[in-house]
Amino acid sequence: MKKLKVMSLALATLVSATLFAGCASNSAKDNATQDGNQTTAVENKSADIVIIGAGGAGMSAAMQAVQSGATNVVILEKMPQTGGNTIRTTGGMNAAGTELQAAEGIEDSVELMIEDTMKGGKNLNDPELVKVLAENSADAVKWVNENGGDLSEVGMFGGASVKRIHKPTGGAAVGPMLVKMFNENLDKLNIPVLLETKAEQIIVEDGKIAGVKASNKDGEFTIDCKAVVLATGGFGGNAEMVVEYNPNLAGFGTTNHAGATGDGIAMAKELGAQLVDIEQIQTHPTVHPETQTMYTEAVRGNGAILVNKEGKRFVNELLTRDVVSEAILAQTDKESYIVFDQNVRDGLSAIEKYISAGIIYEADTIEGLAEQIGVDATALKETMDTYAEYQAAGNDAEFGRESMEEPLTTAKYYAGLCAPAVHHTMGGVKINTNTEVLKEDGTAIPGLFAAGEVTGGVHGANRLGGNAVTDIVVFGRIAGENSAKYVVDNGGNTEATIKVEKEVETAKPEVDGGYKDGVYTGTGKGNGGDVTVEVTVEGGNIVKIELKDHKETPGIFEGAETGVSNEIIKTQSTDVESVSGATLTSEAIKTAVAEAIKDAK
Repeated sequence: MKKLKVMSLALATLVSATLFAGCASNSAKDNATQDGNQTTAVENKSADIVIIGAGGAGMSAAMQAVQSGATNVVILEKMPQTGGNTIRTTGGMNAAGTELQAAEGIEDSVELMIEDTMKGGKNLNDPELVKVLAENSADAVKWVNENGGDLSEVGMFGGASVKRIHKPTGGAAVGPMLVKMFNENLDKLNIPVLLETKAEQIIVEDGKIAGVKASNKDGEFTIDCKAVVLATGGFGGNAEMVVEYNPNLAGFGTTNHAGATGDGIAMAKELGAQLVDIEQIQTHPTVHPETQTMYTEAVRGNGAILVNKEGKRFVNELLTRDVVSEAILAQTDKESYIVFDQNVRDGLSAIEKYISAGIIYEADTIEGLAEQIGVDATALKETMDTYAEYQAAGNDAEFGRESMEEPLTTAKYYAGLCAPAVHHTMGGVKINTNTEVLKEDGTAIPGLFAAGEVTGGVHGANRLGGNAVTDIVVFGRIAGENSAKYVVDNGGNTEATIKVEKEVETAKPEVDGGYKDGVYTGTGKGNGGDVTVEVTVEGGNIVKIELKDHKETPGIFEGAETGVSNEIIKTQSTDVESVSGATLTSEAIKTAVAEAIKDAK
């Protein structure tokens, strides 16, 4: 039986998964891989539903499929951890007509959310998909919370007419909360996730879905199935593909994770799927240009302003992302500073990560802040004083900003350098309101569903902040429910054939380390600031590495902690590969261990 490495979802540790394959169908006889003159047979597998991609859309689909009665579901994920771009999401989830809005006296409606979304997308959006998004948004918030999530606060975001974005307590980043919730539920529902397993091809026989050809470190194999949910995300991490569809974005950085390379779009195209809005690629306006850290839009929503290198405001900070990005690109060096005060910091816990990462300047006075960021102190002081007057009067006479949460007059004062970077690909595979993938002639490909950033039509020419999370949950759930129904109508459910036996992998030294016994500590710089490790040496070898203090992103650091630590223990060296998708955390661990064992030599 084949062993596939997967992640224990609740514990975030590497485990061995033993796959028990049921009887293969006629379409999957002794699949083989070719490598020159050699052909190696690989055992095939089977499932009812194969979900490609373990980001927010894929995990929503998997949960909902099982909650709708599906019994044999598996997720394929090419990266070493779950989460995709969802884990990086910082803002929140847009929803209209929620209980939380009602409790706070916020007057919102499905119709207003549709209007804002269509306006933000320059009316290029598919109106029917936008209607589905808005109509199901409030229930999506309820579903997240009922399944252990935390969407307990509501705030303002760019492009929204009212406070609509739902966030975790204290304004914490929404992505890590969601991925933790998804992983815990997949574990409870016994839904296997095959990590570092890439879908290579979707198989169609007699005009309908028949399986997925996949590969891992051991070779290629086929999973026979009745339905596929395509949830591979967009292509914002594929610079070549971005430039192919929008040459104006050559040289731009990206906020996307390494796995956002457009694989699902390519597989769908092979089946004759129609693409829509594929050239529509969004930049996020406030990204730190050196680290590619994205400042959540909630910083501006909670009161921050943007100033240029002359110390002056130049735009309504809460306009849509495309407008704000264009305004920044028109400034000196195509950069700006996001500026806020202590009240904004205290009201949004997500800011702490930026401060820990060392990308935020701070000072006790506005003049002191101006000196740190190299702008004219008189100009910045005048800008801040004028904005405070606008806020007190409730009228931004220069740029028409309606939501001004804070006067920005409470020390300390903070600033972060920012510039636009590729953020979201609005275009992709065309779907209908049932999430069925459509061909060029408008007919559906039987058994093929899609949800999330791999699809097009929902966001039009520009996505509103907060709508991506709504997108992945609303359409992920629809894809899960409808794929489950499709299976029932096409042969029925079968017993789960890919089961996970969780065995924690304990790394052991494979060479002699030659170190002095003891416990040592070291520190490295990660994505969220300092990462401190404790290294235990026994019998001359490194036998244990623990992260003792850090602010790395939950759902990302675990894969690096386990993967890098195990390789260091095996090789007794820090000269090991980083975990893809968690590079900064991996490098921090290696640096910290190297510092620690200097005293052990």
